Amino acid sequence: MSIKRAAYIAALFIFSSVQSLIAQDVTLTSRDKSVQINGNLLGFDGQFYRVETDYGELTVDGSGVDCAGPGCPNLSSFVAEVDISGAAEIGSLLLPALIEAFAAKSGFKTEREGQSAEEFSITLSKKSDETTLARFFFNISSSGEGFADLLADQTDIVMSTREISTTERKLAREAGMGDMTQLGRARVLALDALVAIVSNQNPVEAISVLELSEIYSGKLKNWKELGPQEAAITPYLRDIETGSGAVALQRLLLKENQTSGSETRFSTDNFDLSQRVSIDPFGIGLVGRSATLDTKILTLTGPCGRSLRPTRRNVKTEDYPLTTPLFLYLPARRLPNIMREFLSYTRSPAAQLVIRRAGFVDQAPEEISIDFQGDRLANAISVTGQEITLETTRSMIGTLRKMRRLTTSFRFETGSVRLDAQSRSNVEQLASALEAGIYDGKSLVFIGFSDGEGAAAANLEISRRRAEVVKNAIEKAAETADFTQLDVSVQAYGEAMPMACDDTEWGRQVNRRVEVWIR
Repeated sequence: MSIKRAAYIAALFIFSSVQSLIAQDVTLTSRDKSVQINGNLLGFDGQFYRVETDYGELTVDGSGVDCAGPGCPNLSSFVAEVDISGAAEIGSLLLPALIEAFAAKSGFKTEREGQSAEEFSITLSKKSDETTLARFFFNISSSGEGFADLLADQTDIVMSTREISTTERKLAREAGMGDMTQLGRARVLALDALVAIVSNQNPVEAISVLELSEIYSGKLKNWKELGPQEAAITPYLRDIETGSGAVALQRLLLKENQTSGSETRFSTDNFDLSQRVSIDPFGIGLVGRSATLDTKILTLTGPCGRSLRPTRRNVKTEDYPLTTPLFLYLPARRLPNIMREFLSYTRSPAAQLVIRRAGFVDQAPEEISIDFQGDRLANAISVTGQEITLETTRSMIGTLRKMRRLTTSFRFETGSVRLDAQSRSNVEQLASALEAGIYDGKSLVFIGFSDGEGAAAANLEISRRRAEVVKNAIEKAAETADFTQLDVSVQAYGEAMPMACDDTEWGRQVNRRVEVWIR
C-alpha cells in the first residue's frame, strides 16, 4: 500500500471516529405524524436535512417534517457554510474575486476575516439589516491537499489546477463519494496555460515542447544549443507536490524521477518562480500564464516551422498545447441554495469578465472570422501535396470563408474516445446555450480534423467520426433545446489544417480536434 493511500485511509478513519462523537441525535417527523426518522444529523443546507440512519444516509425535505433533538438547526437564523480547500492559484485571488462580484450583484456585502493568507473566511450578509447569510471558509494549500481534505470529509469543494488522479478517484469511490469525474462533480472554473519564460535579457525567442522536455530531464544543459549565448541553463519549476508542478511534468511526458535533480530550482508558487527567473539571465521556468510578471514568454515552435503563442484565443480553443483548466470538484450532496446560486453565477457573462480581469482566460464563446486566421490558412497550404490536393484545400477554405469559428473546441484524451476535461465542460456550456436559444435561426457545423500520422483517407474518416461523437454528445446534453430552430451538421477535413507539428504527442493532440463553425 502506498504512503499516500495509507494517509488517506488513516484520515478517513480518524475523521469517522471524531464524527461519531460530535454528531447529534435528531428525530424528523412528518407533519401528519405518520413517518418518523431517527438518526445523526450530518448537515442542513437551509432546505434539506442530511441524516445518517440505520438504513444509510437519507436526504429529507425540511418543508415536510418537524425536527426534534439537540442537533436541530435554528431555521430562522440559518447560515450557509462551505469549506473550500486546494490550489493557491484559484483560492488566493480568483475565487474570492468571484464571491465579491456575486455579492455585489446580489445586493450583499462581504467581510474577509483571518490574518493568514492560507486560512481565511469570507462572510456574506444583507446590506439592509446585516443578517449573515453565508460563510466561505478557505484553506489554501495545493491541489493534492485539497483532494486529501475531500477524502477525509474535511472540505466541501476542492480547488485544483489538475484533474483528479486515478488513485484519488478510486479512493473517492471506495469512500462512498461516487465517480468524481461525472457530470456536475467536476467543473472548469477558468483556463490558464503553462508558458515557458526567460529573463528579458535572454536573446532566445522560441522553444519546442521537446526541447523543454530535454531541459527538465537534464539532457539539454547549455543555451548555446538554443541561441547565441554559451551558458549553463538553470531550470525553474513549481514544487512537484503542487498541481502546477505535476501538470508540468505530465505535459512534458516526464515522471518525477526524470527531472534534472539538483539543477532544477523549485518554487512554492507561480509569482515566486517568475520573480526568480526575471533576475536570472540564464534561467528558464514553466509558470502559469496569469503570473508571468516582468519576463519574456517564449513562443512554442517545432521543426516543421509552425509556432503558437499563448494568446487568450489560443488558450480558449486549446490550440495552445499547454492549456491548463482550473477545476472545482464538488460533492455529491446538495450544497446550500446560496452556494448553488454562486456556482451558477460563475458561468455567467458577468463572471467571465471577472475571470479575465483576474488574469485568467474566460470560457465565453467568441466568433472568429477566417480573415483573422491567416496562420491557419498558411498551415493548410503548407501540407498541400500528394495526399491533400490543392483542390481539397481550396474547397475547404471556400466553405469556411462563409462561416465564423467559435472558440469552443473539443479534443479527446490520449488514446481514448473520451473527451478531455475542458471539452466535457464545453459540452455543458454549449448545450446550455442551445437550450437558451442563443443559436436559433443559425447553422452549427461540427468540423473534425486529425493529425498527419497514417493515410489521409483514414484520417479523414477518423475526423468525421470524432465530429459525430461531439455532435451526439451536445444533442444529448441539450435536453430542452428545440433543434427545429437551428441546423446542426458534421463536416471533416482530416489532416488538411494542422495547428502544430506532428513530431510530438502534444503536437498530434493539438491537431486532433473538433471545431464549431457558425453561419
